[in-house]
Amino acid sequence: MLLYFEMQSTFMKKYLSGIKVSARIWITASIVFGLYWLVGTIVTGELEYFWTALPAFVASALGSLPILFVMTLSLYFLNLTSFNRHQKLVWFIWICFISTFPYATIFCLLKYEFNPSLLFQYESLLTFAAIVGLLFSSLAFGIYSIRGKLYTYQVNYIRSFNFQSQQHTMETTTHVGLPDDQENLPTSGNKHMIKGLITGALILLMMIPTVFIINLVNEREQRQQEVAKEVSQKWSSAQTLTGPYLFIPYKVFGKDKDGKVFETIDHIWLLPENLQVNGDIDHQIRLRSIYKVLLYRTTLKEDGNFILQLPKSLDSANVIWTDIKICYGLSDFKGIEERLVVNLNGMDFELSPGLPSDDIDSTGLSANISLDAESIGKNIPFSLQLKLKGSGQLHFVPMSGNSKYALKSSWPSPSFDGNNLPNERVVSDSGFTASWTFNKANLPFGTILKDFKFDQNAIAFGVTLLQPADQYSKTNRSVKYAILFIGLTFSLFYIVEIMQKKPVHPVQYVLIGLALVIFYTLLLAFGEFIMFDLAYGIASLATVLLISLYAWSHFQNWKSAGIFAGILSLLYGFIFILIRLEDTALLVGSIGLFLVLAIVMYASRKVNWYGSASK
Repeated sequence: MLLYFEMQSTFMKKYLSGIKVSARIWITASIVFGLYWLVGTIVTGELEYFWTALPAFVASALGSLPILFVMTLSLYFLNLTSFNRHQKLVWFIWICFISTFPYATIFCLLKYEFNPSLLFQYESLLTFAAIVGLLFSSLAFGIYSIRGKLYTYQVNYIRSFNFQSQQHTMETTTHVGLPDDQENLPTSGNKHMIKGLITGALILLMMIPTVFIINLVNEREQRQQEVAKEVSQKWSSAQTLTGPYLFIPYKVFGKDKDGKVFETIDHIWLLPENLQVNGDIDHQIRLRSIYKVLLYRTTLKEDGNFILQLPKSLDSANVIWTDIKICYGLSDFKGIEERLVVNLNGMDFELSPGLPSDDIDSTGLSANISLDAESIGKNIPFSLQLKLKGSGQLHFVPMSGNSKYALKSSWPSPSFDGNNLPNERVVSDSGFTASWTFNKANLPFGTILKDFKFDQNAIAFGVTLLQPADQYSKTNRSVKYAILFIGLTFSLFYIVEIMQKKPVHPVQYVLIGLALVIFYTLLLAFGEFIMFDLAYGIASLATVLLISLYAWSHFQNWKSAGIFAGILSLLYGFIFILIRLEDTALLVGSIGLFLVLAIVMYASRKVNWYGSASK
């Protein structure tokens, strides 16, 4: 009985000792998290919030109490197993790693509002990996800081347990007292495992800066869009043109309850029977700060004819001939560069802002014209020339019985959009030409309209002038391959350090990871001033030289530095090809990754992962 109580007392002491070890890891991890928070406020430029590092430390300490409990229990139960101390340490690290998953999961669920469609997208998975890397790296620093205490705790626990149980005392004491390389598994193999886990945690940790890089790219892109919008508002926005068409008012007579006749005014719309539009678009590049804004000027020539017809139910005597107007729909008046004059039936009419009704367009121009009852059934030709400026889009609404639109420009990057694509188009480096054709059979209305309630967007068409070499979208695409850059580079350092037996400290891995991350800031910064391809070349060359020279300074071997330079150059070249490709990017990327994996497997085939031979 006395022996039983002594054993229980020993277990309690060791359990409390395990709490002390776990508590030291927990406190160190909380301090590291607070330092991460402080560095984050500096990197993001939010220096006024640096004081929140202390509350972050307290919050992380309180929030990670479940991990403290898990670490204490895992130390207790692992020490009851027959594993040697290195195996126990590996299992302990794995348990700490997995314990960060619930925190990352909860954070992603809250951030993306429990939306299942967003939880498995790239950004949410990247956020999950970044949170896991942040938390586990904090724990890894805590484990590394007391690794000696952790080893001592495990060995003393085994000795006390075997001494109190009084079973095989001499054999157990002799076994525990053996040097590390005489345990059941080789020490070096377990060191490789531990170092591999730490390296994996650092890879996840280095994904955190890529989140800030993505936010920075989006911020700069949003700033560019704001500048473009500001310039466009002062110049002229996207233009949508409708017309010309005729507004024909008429009198309607009715009787009230008392039988008294009263008169109201109603109207119909008359569309052209035929319309021919020819446009020449001249692009304009305007600079605002470091941003380029694409604008355009266009000259449109429109010819066609009306055939004046009235519905059978409408008596020509009821038409208010003096109030008939010719109308033209236009989305932004600022774009009109010259007065708009329509030649109708041999007479010129100058259009001025304002429409008699907003049935078809909410903004536009109109003018009174001279027609009478004798014009019914006759062909009424018209022509007009419009000089217009705008930005981005130039769209048309085909409000005519039969129409043909032809556009040409020297801008080489058009996007033909809307619900109708060109019947014919030619796009080259010298510009583009495109034409659209419509007739009465493929339009959902006739040339005489009453109570027009049709969505113009359903038939609108046109062209958008695109700015090529969008550095922000390409930079965003390159950031998505950050895990490939960081993972392969760290793996390469890991294999070389094993083969040359020159260990690389985790701090050195962090410095290398920061160099890989800074590549994206260089790419973004240079891309705003020069072409993306040249910016990519400069940023990648600077990064390759920096890491290669750092590898030479550590390994003191030009061959190793050359290997790093060659592999990183191939990797950056491969990613550049993927960025340029569109339809075949997945195919080429999958084949490339397979070849990279094959090369890594071949290069590591001679690595003795278990170290020296076992006992």
